[in-house]
Parts: sequence; structure tokens; C-alpha cells
Amino acid sequence: MQFDSTRPIWLQVMGDIESSIVTGVRVPGEKLPGGRELAVIYGINPNTAARVYQELEKSGLCETRRGMGTFVTEDAECIAALRAELARQAVREFINKAGSLGLSKEEAAKMILEEE
Repeated sequence: MQFDSTRPIWLQVMGDIESSIVTGVRVPGEKLPGGRELAVIYGINPNTAARVYQELEKSGLCETRRGMGTFVTEDAECIAALRAELARQAVREFINKAGSLGLSKEEAAKMILEEE
């Protein structure tokens, strides 16, 4: 993963894991790599990996089971809510980019509908 120097690394790793969950790459109930393993996978500090899991747990997207590890939530509503939020973010980014190119929302929507 190539990190963007303008955003905190933990947010980028968290976003990557969130994306893997909402796209089905990681399934509900799946065991996530341990903190040290996550640090190695992403080439990050173990404390950063711990922060990623703390934040994912706060958001309800994963849960830590004592002595067993960290697992993707089985709460389908939580995953669906995250998917909807990520979709809204993508739409906002598109609208902002289209606006900076001088397109109205209507013109941008028309372009979306014309895409196959």
C-alpha cells in the first residue's frame, strides 16, 4: 500500500480494512490478523496497528475477543451503514471534482447515467 503523506497512516490503513469489509473481501466473523502481523503487512509501527484496531472497534466494525483475537463484526446493519457512508463520500468527492471542472450537479448526474 502506498501511503499518502497528507493523511495519518492509521486512517489510511483503517480505510483499507473498511473497504475490504464492505466489498466482501473480508467476511462477517472473519478473524483479522493480529496487531503485530498487521504492522508487518502494512509496514507500520505496532502502536499504529493497535490504534487501527481500537478505532475499528469504536466504530463497531470489529470486535476483540479476549484470548482469541480481533474479528469482523457480524452486524450486517453496521456493515451496510459503512457501505452507504463510503458511497456518500465517493459521490461528494465526484461532485466536488466535477464542480471544479465547471460542471453542474445536473451535468455530472447526466454523465453518470450515460456511463456503462
